[in-house]
Amino acid sequence: MLESLSSFIDKSHPVTLGVLLILSLYFIVVNWIFLYRWMSLNEWIATEREALETLLMGATRLDERSFLTHFVTTGKTLSKPMMDMAQYACTKEATKGLTALSIVASTTPFIGLFGTVVSILETFKHIGGVEGTMGVVAMGVSDALVATASGIFVAIFAYTYHQIIKRQSFDLVGLVRMQSDSLLSKE
Repeated sequence: MLESLSSFIDKSHPVTLGVLLILSLYFIVVNWIFLYRWMSLNEWIATEREALETLLMGATRLDERSFLTHFVTTGKTLSKPMMDMAQYACTKEATKGLTALSIVASTTPFIGLFGTVVSILETFKHIGGVEGTMGVVAMGVSDALVATASGIFVAIFAYTYHQIIKRQSFDLVGLVRMQSDSLLSKE
């Protein structure tokens, strides 16, 4: 396997190797963003779910770990505009990382396609020359398909992660909204 990887690196066009390097870095970044956001949102959702349950069970005070405690001041009456602002702030905080995942999901197929086009152009250059054998054509097409497949591979993960984090954010904002409505109804 190490020999075939070494052979691939030796025979591939430098642009294709650059594309694969960029896509590898994107893949690492996408996984890091997803794992970090997924773990932090899961923890945050659990906290907000507990805070909502205590409110629904009749508690008169908000759980101090809840996100809304930053917006609720003891002794002051609650207001709908303040709760709306809290929900907006929650949405903004919960959706961090979605832009990066979206950009990677939408650009990586084009990066892979760029590597594909360069490899195909290089293959056409060799077809007209003396070394234009079927082996050169097959190697060029193979090189091109690796770049395309890599771009699509990274895009699939980025898009899937984007959807998972987006759903978690929606759930979290819903929990904060329910807490807000519960607090406002007790006023």
